[in-house]
Amino acid sequence: MLAPPERPDAIPGPRRWEVDLEPLIRAPHGRLWRVHSDAVNEALVERWIPAIARGLALKTDLFDEAMGTGLVPRLEALGFGVVAIDVAPSVRAAAARHRSLGIVAADVRRLPFAEACFDVIVSNSTLDHFERRDEIAEALEGLHRVLKPGGLMLVTMDNLRHPGVALRNALPHGLLRRLGLVDYPAGATVGPRGLAAALRDAGFDLLHSAAILHCPRALAVRRARSVERNGSPAGRRRLLQRLARWEALERLPTRSLTAHYVGVLARKP
Repeated sequence: MLAPPERPDAIPGPRRWEVDLEPLIRAPHGRLWRVHSDAVNEALVERWIPAIARGLALKTDLFDEAMGTGLVPRLEALGFGVVAIDVAPSVRAAAARHRSLGIVAADVRRLPFAEACFDVIVSNSTLDHFERRDEIAEALEGLHRVLKPGGLMLVTMDNLRHPGVALRNALPHGLLRRLGLVDYPAGATVGPRGLAAALRDAGFDLLHSAAILHCPRALAVRRARSVERNGSPAGRRRLLQRLARWEALERLPTRSLTAHYVGVLARKP
């Protein structure tokens, strides 16, 4: 198992939505949607992260790897040794799926690593699970600290410019959960400009931006679960093909309104 140097004074804290993850990870259905989600995130990694002969990558959560393949195999194929952080139950489930992965139980706001020890950081939909925006800034400062000078960070977050995301964040979680629209509490998030500003404030240079996952997410998740339960292998393939076509909306001027996530590639000077 890979493990970079640690700081003994960094103590991981619990995530408020941890208890909501256990039933999702144990549920018999939900994997088909993760196949599409993984494909969208993997395409962004392939677009932005160059291959390297030897390097160390940090992944800031393990939910993708707990639910499906995730991004670890792609990062390893690019030449990186991968260390990932999270809290239970994602840690347990991901460890069972990815035996060679270096896993550290830690909170992204309190990283237990030495300064400048990672070549690349991949933080996909991690920083949008906090209660307050100042916690996003706190996490970005810590990620800047552990990234090597010249290192790259790919970060995605819920896109507050998307009308559905904005409405979801404005409504009570209890109501949304009773309606079956969300599985865990929505965290504070930002739009494209807010993410760019937060990264600059943390000391990063911005290289590229993207708007990803354009299908109507709540409806697509429900449909994927139905097809997973009752559909044939051919039906599952057709659904994944239809979902993938939605990503063509990134080429339109309205992309920031249709994308569930905003993404940025940043570099530490």
